[in-house]
Amino acid sequence: MKKKLKTSPKKPAHRLTFDRLVDSIRDVHKELAAQASKAVNVSLTLRNWLIGCYIAEYELNGADRANYGNNLLASLASKLSGISNCNRRQLYRYLRFYRFYPQIVGTLSTQLQHLIPDDLGRDKKVGTASPQLGVHPDKLLYGISYSHIDLLVDIANDTKRAFYEVECIRGNWSVRELKRQIGSLYYERSGLSKNKKKLAELVKSGAEKEDIALNVRDPYMFEFLGLKPKEVMGESVLEDELLSKLQDFLLELGNGFCFEARQKRILIGDNYNFIDMVFYHRILKCHVLVELKVAEFTHENIGQLNTYVSWYRENIMGDGDNPPIGILLCTNKDHALVKYALAGMDNKLFVSRYQLELPKKEEMQKFIEKQMVAL
Repeated sequence: MKKKLKTSPKKPAHRLTFDRLVDSIRDVHKELAAQASKAVNVSLTLRNWLIGCYIAEYELNGADRANYGNNLLASLASKLSGISNCNRRQLYRYLRFYRFYPQIVGTLSTQLQHLIPDDLGRDKKVGTASPQLGVHPDKLLYGISYSHIDLLVDIANDTKRAFYEVECIRGNWSVRELKRQIGSLYYERSGLSKNKKKLAELVKSGAEKEDIALNVRDPYMFEFLGLKPKEVMGESVLEDELLSKLQDFLLELGNGFCFEARQKRILIGDNYNFIDMVFYHRILKCHVLVELKVAEFTHENIGQLNTYVSWYRENIMGDGDNPPIGILLCTNKDHALVKYALAGMDNKLFVSRYQLELPKKEEMQKFIEKQMVAL
């Protein structure tokens, strides 16, 4: 008779509570969304570097480069009109990116090596640029987004650029924070500061951190993915729903509003901006720009809207059009506020006509407050 083997009793399986189920799903989503976002960013960064690489190689060795001369980037941009962010300005920036960071060639995987131009691949000097000043190319590629890099390529001074590379990656700065620190002359202030460590601690304590999960909202990234601004640029579900209802409300007034665009992208200087809604008013014969802020009013809000209105006046207003106008709606749980941006209009009769044709402030405030209660 065979002796039965003793087996240790099985431990009861760890049973999920509902709260742990919720936390687990959130953790999985956050982790994999971050990985996906980082993978897309790396692909976008490498794409832009390779575009710059090809342009540089063509400028040096292109068989018919003499036919294009100084018009190369403009000619190239016209042929690449169907590819995201390949206008003349961006092509120039990709070229700078490649020239400032040739060592990125060493980060290309085996699967991507075939994309390097043959002549470049045989050039032993490529990829040997010393990374001692700044960060290692792997950290540059995986540590920051292309939008960070797009700010860095504006810095011609190698030491200054390397300073911001290191500080940005070490501090996990958001794009906005990097831009703010460059604008506040952090590099120059650090050079003049007697206590650099204390200055660095002050900057670190007030720095806005990057949220990897939100990288997909980056304008470069969503265009690379073929997404529309509306799909990714809304600040919240609440804001998106309010904008939809506000759009219907203005159109239903029946006094001349014609809808044109939602999250209208405009380029002011080197920065992309998004206007919540753009209408054309048939009676006033002008564009009406609408900005909604699900927050209390600040002077920065009206300044931003006035900038958009001024930009439209300079760049979009056509023959026979009247100057554009902006409508700002700020709201919180207790009240709503409506303000108009008139872009420096000094004709009182003209302003009065605008006020006659546009919805009354009180009417819009009541509508917004009613919607806030309902949502």
